[in-house]
Amino acid sequence: MEDPDTLESTIEQIADFHQTALHTLANYIVGNRYVLDIILTAFLANGHVLMEGAPGTAKTTIAKTIAHISGCSFNRIQGAVDLQPADIVGLSIFDNTTKQFVPRFGPIFTNILLVDEANRINPRTQSAFIEAMGEGQVTIDGNNTPLPSPFFVIATQNPHEFEGKFPLIEVQRDRFMFSLRTSYLESDEELMIVREASKGLLAWKELKTHLNPIIDKPKLLQMMAAVRAVRVEEPVIAYIRDLVMATRRHEDVELGASSRASIAFVDGSKAKAAFAGRTYVRPDDIKALAPYILEHRINLTLDAEIEGLHPYDIVEEIIENTEVP
Repeated sequence: MEDPDTLESTIEQIADFHQTALHTLANYIVGNRYVLDIILTAFLANGHVLMEGAPGTAKTTIAKTIAHISGCSFNRIQGAVDLQPADIVGLSIFDNTTKQFVPRFGPIFTNILLVDEANRINPRTQSAFIEAMGEGQVTIDGNNTPLPSPFFVIATQNPHEFEGKFPLIEVQRDRFMFSLRTSYLESDEELMIVREASKGLLAWKELKTHLNPIIDKPKLLQMMAAVRAVRVEEPVIAYIRDLVMATRRHEDVELGASSRASIAFVDGSKAKAAFAGRTYVRPDDIKALAPYILEHRINLTLDAEIEGLHPYDIVEEIIENTEVP
């Protein structure tokens, strides 16, 4: 267990990193501050994020920027029906010099991976990167190879087209710590985008020249270890239990949240507490994360869908009706 004084010091550094990272991102990303905050929370909590919404909402820029300021590597995979597992994880090729098969690693071997339009990827290939998320390793020609640390996935789904799509199934969505719904910017924010574009400031090459790393990878890994040492006391643990159990008992829910939701609450709330400079989790941390943890883990009954209910409505009702310690 980490020394209390050392933990306090590292938590202070995490809080500083959070504020600096948000400020840096806000300089180059217009709007969607809650998106930035949730992505950073998942990143420090060693989780993954599923984003659904309109295209062109700066997802790639956000991921690239986080990678750059934290000293991490970044790769992007564009979803396509003909994408094969080997295109993601890699394959073995014969080396004429050594007369041996050697691995050629795919784009999944990176610290931050953006899987764009994951619902355009065929199920066999979806399984490959979902397995990597859960196991932290991939299999190439029968050989298990660990992925870099940290390994953080942001996957997106485009809900506005229907042909050639393979939506992630329940057990695959469950692998993501958080889910987010993005939308287009408001009028004033869109005006800011136009102004920045007119100055030529939105191209990644231009942005990168103004970005400096905030921390390096060893420091990042130290911070992630400190996040795991944040305390979750028994009343908060019981509160997490009550929220998850409520999704399983709700009359409009056919399939409630799994135990992975409980784990996501614990891990995510620790990062959120550390961002606030605390070594312990408060119930408010749990409430703030509940929509992002529960919404994609709830399947409604047919009657509820006919009535026009959305999982978000159920989550809001559960949060309101669950007693806070």
